[in-house]
Amino acid sequence: MRPKKLIASIGVLCLAAVGLSACSSSNSSSKDKQEITWMDAAEIPTMDISKATDNTSFNQLNNVMEGLYRLGKDEKIENALATKTQVSQNGKKWVFTLRKSKWSDGTPLTAKDFVYSWRRTVNPATGSQYAYLFEGIKNATDITAGKKPVSSLGVKADGKYKLVVTLDKQVPYFKLLMGFPLFFPQQEKMVKSAGSKYGTASKYVAYNGPFVQTGWSGANLSWKLKKNKNYWDKKAVKLNTINYSVQKTTSTAYNMYQSNMLDATKLDAEQSKHLKEDPGYTVRNSASTFYLQYNQAKLKALRNTNLRRAISMAVNRQSLVKILGGGNTAANSLTAKNLAKVDGVDFSSTVSDNGYDAYNPTAAKKLFKQALKELGTKSISLTILSDDTDVAKKTTETLQSQLESTLPGMNIKTQNVPFKTRLSRSTAGDFDIVVSAWGADFADPISFDDLFTSNNANNNGKWKNKEYDQLIEASKNTTDQKQRWKDLRQAESLLLDQQGVSPLYYQGEAWLVRPDIKGIIYNSAGANYNFKNAYVAKN
Repeated sequence: MRPKKLIASIGVLCLAAVGLSACSSSNSSSKDKQEITWMDAAEIPTMDISKATDNTSFNQLNNVMEGLYRLGKDEKIENALATKTQVSQNGKKWVFTLRKSKWSDGTPLTAKDFVYSWRRTVNPATGSQYAYLFEGIKNATDITAGKKPVSSLGVKADGKYKLVVTLDKQVPYFKLLMGFPLFFPQQEKMVKSAGSKYGTASKYVAYNGPFVQTGWSGANLSWKLKKNKNYWDKKAVKLNTINYSVQKTTSTAYNMYQSNMLDATKLDAEQSKHLKEDPGYTVRNSASTFYLQYNQAKLKALRNTNLRRAISMAVNRQSLVKILGGGNTAANSLTAKNLAKVDGVDFSSTVSDNGYDAYNPTAAKKLFKQALKELGTKSISLTILSDDTDVAKKTTETLQSQLESTLPGMNIKTQNVPFKTRLSRSTAGDFDIVVSAWGADFADPISFDDLFTSNNANNNGKWKNKEYDQLIEASKNTTDQKQRWKDLRQAESLLLDQQGVSPLYYQGEAWLVRPDIKGIIYNSAGANYNFKNAYVAKN
């Protein structure tokens, strides 16, 4: 990597010469080598399929691993390892015929690798926060609760290349789940030989996708994805190398883009404003919502509904998204915009929040005064935790300013830590208020609403409501689609009325991507990036 001073100097020269526009396109050697240089704003927490919970990890896994299906353009389900799918008339038995394929070490991949992977994820000893997504597969719920053995899970290998899955009930989104990395196979030999190191570095993972990962030690901020010579469809893979680096500061990333050290960069508000006409400008709308979680297990004050409502109404979301820039928009629902439609209407627009996600300083002051009286105190001191990226720092600074200026007696401190640290502290309950984010795993509101049932591992704030739990459970156990939508709508409206969490904004990121890089598939839900068919065009 070049010294930062030199990178900045090159960026300044480019700006002076052509304003805020890209200096040049990918060089000829990149075209000849079919090599690109990409960025992520966060470090990788894990490469363990069973333990991954975040977008960064899943984007990596989606390109170095593969399951029954792969999500193509516009989230179209395409066959990957499955060549044929048979579903019983009652929708409870699925039979997948697998193609012959190999792991990156050249050994055969069979149906047993799926069985092993799924059993490992639902095994309570693994500690997967995502095991709840297996609910609906026979005995999965009882297994994760420790009531039945792992071997009783409704998945089995019928020979080497036939996988049979039995469900307890119909799961409307089951096919979409099969394209999500959580349901990909894992090589038992690697898991057992690596032991506790499995998934903690590139060398402790066996791969079966278009690429293999190299150079990630578990703590460093750069690594590579190299074309997998043992991938079954390697002829379709054009790129030889994807060079990854973590860039948390948009100014640094932009300067690197200007100097041809990056082929894509995220943009902040000011950059977005000036670069909208650049041919490489694009907005990536993800099915993601950022929201506040309140630690109700740790702090009695945050169990007060009026306090949570006051905090939410003191936040000027329109002002916040202007500061953050990109394609972010103010949120008034937990479920992301345009994730799912009900009778042609966006589901998120049908959810009622009773106005508690609208900026209303007068109402916020009144609710805060009432909360202080109920809590028997004259002031409240809280710390807001978030990541250490530019966007995260701007978010916590803005929230601190808005809350303290609107709510007399509210004292706010901020803490910005690395993404990996924020995740671990959230899971451990080591926070007062945390800025969390969730991206849909598949195009259904349950991907969001399931998070805040009482015992969900991702419910870090420990908000609990029996009626909410009952509504979510009812939505999973009805075959009446209209009733299902009604249950989900009532559940999310209840969550927002109580401000169990406070939605802040729907994520939309502005990027500059070299125009000669083609074939990248970006989906708003699930693992976002699919580089399988990407390539550098030769002019």
